[in-house]
Amino acid sequence: MLSKRYARPDRARCVSCGACMHECPRDAIRIHHGCYAVVDTLQCVGCGKCAKVCPADCIAILDREVQA
Repeated sequence: MLSKRYARPDRARCVSCGACMHECPRDAIRIHHGCYAVVDTLQCVGCGKCAKVCPADCIAILDREVQA
């Protein structure tokens, strides 16, 4: 079952430091080709730990849309 929330980094603002990746308890974040963070939305539970450690303040925690 998917969680109600998920993380979404802003690629344009990401500094690819890896802090979010190291903080994620679900291993749902990776740095794509050394350029920006990418979140596996199926693994992400939206806990917000990544957003708290992001030095660029570029990660938003969003609500998933309900699929009927």
